[in-house]
Order: sequence, then structure tokens, then C-alpha cells
Amino acid sequence: MTSSARKLRVVVVDDSALIRSLLTSIINEAPDMEVVATASDPIFARERIRETSPDVITLDVEMPRMDGLEFLRRLMRLRPTPVLMISSLTQSGSEVTLAALELGAVDFLHKPSQDISRRMQEYAEDIRDKLRAVAAARLRPPRIPPGEPPPARPAHAMRKGVCICIGASTGGTEAIREFLEGMPADSPPILIVQHMPERFTYTFAARLNGLCAMRVKEAEDGEAVAAGVAYVAPGDYHMQVCGGAAGDYQIRLSQTERVNRHRPSVDVLFDSAARVLRDRAVGVILTGMGRDGADGLLRMREAGAATFGQDEGSCVVYGMPREAERAGAVQYVFPLSQLAGKVQECLRSTAERATL
Repeated sequence: MTSSARKLRVVVVDDSALIRSLLTSIINEAPDMEVVATASDPIFARERIRETSPDVITLDVEMPRMDGLEFLRRLMRLRPTPVLMISSLTQSGSEVTLAALELGAVDFLHKPSQDISRRMQEYAEDIRDKLRAVAAARLRPPRIPPGEPPPARPAHAMRKGVCICIGASTGGTEAIREFLEGMPADSPPILIVQHMPERFTYTFAARLNGLCAMRVKEAEDGEAVAAGVAYVAPGDYHMQVCGGAAGDYQIRLSQTERVNRHRPSVDVLFDSAARVLRDRAVGVILTGMGRDGADGLLRMREAGAATFGQDEGSCVVYGMPREAERAGAVQYVFPLSQLAGKVQECLRSTAERATL
């Protein structure tokens, strides 16, 4: 086998022998990847990683002998390696997982449930897709622990009656945080779709709410959209913006079929913005694998919306923004560090033109 065809080398770290066996079987069935070692706890994992030099590690959230976050913290400091967290679908599991993403883990996937046999093929495809994306990801330095929330800043006459719509996937939790931290407290409303399972989105929104000048919350069906608030689509629900009474906008949640294998789907949000908001929308597509959001962002642009994409150099995974650019959906491309400011400039300039 040539070096160009070398298999993706994976180390599986989990205290459950059953989970280790299941993940090993799923990974080894793929022709382009293999499990080169397994470990039941971080102490054993250190030796296996040193011996095998893996391309990617799957890491359990809660393990004996060493806290999973402490192991991840040391790994990213001493031997930075792409990590896919395997998380339990619980409140504590979601909190630890989001902390792991701040420490440098690339992505996460929920642990197989008791009824996994009913959807084993879909779960196996999810694991393999994520491992490929994580292995190719651009590692970001661990985040510095947050201090006090930033002071509220004026919006300086940004255009009124506008909604900002954001879509993201792999690497998106930190990208969304950075974008929102750059927005003022009285920003136009922001609607966010981040590929994330149920129970995680509430925790994600709550963490952001403590870091940003804007209020951040998990979206609720039928609620009115208000300035100064960012709404995160709940896991397992599509989110759309729809027209309300007196020209106001409301949020609609649904559990219709998955789109691009996702629920929530970025395309569903962007399509609704194209229909309802038209030129009173701004679309932003951030880091993530796949092409969810590319077609919807194109429809937003065709309807008159301003559209932005994160540049390749600042993406953890340059998938969704690349596909949107290829489709002709992106008007403006900027590094993540500049996106919030550029969106505000766009809204201020359109506000000035509207008063001429």
C-alpha cells in the first residue's frame, strides 16, 4: 500500500469494553481507516498514543483514573492530536463535551443508545464521516478561560428590521461564540443552526449567554423574533423564520424529514429567510463538513440578502463554506476574526443608503 493510500489510524479510548468493541468494528469495516489501539482509561491511552502515533483519537467524556478533560488538556499541550469526543446524551455529558470543544477537541458524537441496532448503519456512517473530517481538521489552540462578559456596545444605527441567519457544523461551537462575542447588545436578531443533538443546544445557548453582550437562548416554537437576542435551533428540530402579525417575524420549529441528513438543517433556515426576509436578511456560513446550507444561501443571495462565508484559513473544516462558494452563494469572504465587524459594516451601510 502506498503512502497516499495509507489508512487513517485511530485510537479508541473508552472505559466500556462494549463501546470499544462496537467502535472498533464500525471503524475497521471502512476500507480507509483502522483502529491501531484501544484503551480503557487515559493512563493506558497515553502509552497507546505514544506507541502508535494515531491520526485521530475517539475519547470518552467520563473515564476512571483521570478526568477526560484533564487528559485532553494535557494531550493538546504536549501532543496535539485531532480528537472526536464520544458523549452521553445527558445534561452533564453536554456540559463536559462543550468544555472539551473549548479545550481543542474538534467534534463530538453521542454514544450509541440501547436501540442503536435500529439505525446502526446511519450511526456507523456518522462516525466514519466525522472521523475523516476530524482527522483533516485544522486544530485551534485551546480557548483562554472567559472572564467577565464584554461590555455592551451600541449598534451605531445598523439597519432595522433585518435578521442575521448563521449556519455551522464541525468547529462551529467556537466559531459561533467568536462571532457573537463581536456583536453588540442591540444587534439585529440572530438565528443560528449548529448541527448538534437534542439536550446539547440548550447547554450551548446557556454557555453563550454568559459570554456575549447579546442575550442567547434556545429557540421556542411561535416566539417573536426580537432585536438583541440570538436564537439557537433546538437539537432534532428544524427552525424557520415566518411572517407574524403587524409585519413582525416569528420562529417556527418542526420535526419534518431530515435535510442533508440533518435536523436541524441550515438549508431549512436559509430557505425560509429567502422566502420571508428576502433583502432584509444577512446569511453567514461558518466552518463545517458537508454542504448543508450551500443551496439555501444561494437562494438567499438571489432574493437580495447579503451573504458571508468564513475563509478557508480560519475554518476548522472548510466544507460548508467551500461548497457555498462553489455554488456562487457567497458575496463576501472573511476570516472568522473579521466576520462580525464586516456584517455590522454591511448593516450600517445599508441603513445609511435607506436614509438618503
